[in-house]
Amino acid sequence: MEAFIFNLFIFVLAAYIGLELISKVPPTLHTPLMSGANAISGITLVGALVIAGSTGSVWAQWIGFAAIVFATINVVGGFMVTDRMLEMFKKKED
Repeated sequence: MEAFIFNLFIFVLAAYIGLELISKVPPTLHTPLMSGANAISGITLVGALVIAGSTGSVWAQWIGFAAIVFATINVVGGFMVTDRMLEMFKKKED
């Protein structure tokens, strides 16, 4: 139970810090910073895989699984937004 509380604390702390960091970025800089966010989300995804696979606690596995799902959604969405942004800079063919 002590490991669960510790893991839950880390999860809540990471969610809070992430929310605070995202809210401080102005909208004009959000899209250019997406590639860096994709790299960070990739690291988060690897960490979530390690946590979900290496612990014996069922609760920690579920939290790790939720982190995998959210990080995957973030990475895929980030690549979609980055691709859309790069399409804006291509020359249009007639």
